[in-house]
Amino acid sequence: MKVSPSLLPILRSRTQGELLALVLLHPEREYGITELAGDLGVTPTAVLREVERLVGAGILADRRVGRSRLVTARTDTPLYGPLSELMSVSFGPVPVLTEALSGLAGVREAYIYGSWAARYHGEAGPPPADVDVLVVGASDPDVLFDLAEHASRQLHREVTVHRVSAEAWAAPTDDPFLTSVRERPLVRLELSQEAQ
Repeated sequence: MKVSPSLLPILRSRTQGELLALVLLHPEREYGITELAGDLGVTPTAVLREVERLVGAGILADRRVGRSRLVTARTDTPLYGPLSELMSVSFGPVPVLTEALSGLAGVREAYIYGSWAARYHGEAGPPPADVDVLVVGASDPDVLFDLAEHASRQLHREVTVHRVSAEAWAAPTDDPFLTSVRERPLVRLELSQEAQ
């Protein structure tokens, strides 16, 4: 099990925070246990354990279709609004930015860096005031600006996107910015590549 998260220390684990953010920030979707495990990078057993707790608490709902178990957010409870808001500002950047950048023309890779990534990896410190994103590729700067504005509204904090070419990211460099980004914690966004 992952340790108690620095992003929101009231949660029991980072897995719990990631699961809640993914499901609560996409209330229109149903997720299978295996799909959630793949998205979160944990075992189906770990997801099932968290789902059992959250369904029992009335935060998530589940239903069975054949041998599959589908999970969704319970939007009909007083907890949904405040809890989804809390998940948005704490664990929301990964699902929100993954969805926004997936399939975007010219995006090869994307990472969250800076204070948010440091807290995600367990470094102690104050809550991050913003979310810094590094996009590797040749995507349109205007599209990235609009995407950052939209994500800022969703996450209730400023999102800044910095773009670098694939060549610059892959090559050794003495560029102070790239050196700093590479030396600090990074959270890689697992993007679908359909529009590449």
